[in-house]
Formats: sequence, structure tokens, C-alpha cells
Amino acid sequence: MLQKKAEEFEKELDSNSEFKASNGWLENFKKRHNIAFRKLCGENASIDASSCKEWLSELPYLLKDYKADDVFNADKTGFFFQCFPNKTVAFKGEECQDGKQSKLRVTVLLAANQSDKEKLPPLMLGRSKKPRYFAKIKSFPMMKTWGQAKCLVID
Repeated sequence: MLQKKAEEFEKELDSNSEFKASNGWLENFKKRHNIAFRKLCGENASIDASSCKEWLSELPYLLKDYKADDVFNADKTGFFFQCFPNKTVAFKGEECQDGKQSKLRVTVLLAANQSDKEKLPPLMLGRSKKPRYFAKIKSFPMMKTWGQAKCLVID
């Protein structure tokens, strides 16, 4: 964003200039003005790497009888729709403080097949039948289900 703005300013100041806000220009700009990009908060990954290696070695055997179009991967993620960013640009040495983050969220399930030809529409899950924070929203660009989530078991 900073690079794009710099190029826009240069065009306004001198339309004949061939200025290019490259990555090197951005790094030098940050050094000149003592600016650092920092993460405000976060958590460490908590997955066991040996479990992943074991599972990845067995996966080809489990999938050998299926076509790539028939193998889907799905994962859920929390969508915090009222959160501030957890990273910021600040001067080096300047203390960064973030405020209390909003905990309003919905869970979204995303899925696609292995060949990447089919992406299922996102499924939004929630706890209440009519959430107050979505009262004024008439429709969503995705499917939604509220209340108790149901599990679908496919043999």
C-alpha cells in the first residue's frame, strides 16, 4: 500500500518521472524513517510435527482408490468480524499497545476438492437462531446455519 501511494504521489508531482517504488525502495524508506512492522499479539503453533509426518506417509495409501475430484479437504476457522489488525507499522523503539479485542465471531467452514476444480460455498455456523449483531443484514453471500451444529458422517 505504501509503495502504491508513493508511486501515486510521484505521478502527481512529476508526470514524466519513471520512479518505481520497489521492495528495495520500501526497505530503505523504513530504515531512513526508523519504521518496523510488528506483530501485536499471537500464539505459538501447538501441533506435533511427528504426528504430521506419520499421517502424511499414510495418506497416499488411503487415497489410492479415489480420483482427485472426489477427495475434499475442509477446515473451520473463526471469523472475528469486529477485530482490529494484530500487526501495525510503528517507529523502532516505540511501544506498541493493542486494546481489548472484540470476541464477536462466527465459525466458517471452507472446503475444496484436491484437483481444485470445485470449491464448496462457505458454511457459516453460529450459536443463536437470530444473532443480534447480524440483525440489520438481510442476506449473506454464503449458506448459513444457526443453532446446534450437526455432524454428517460419510462412509
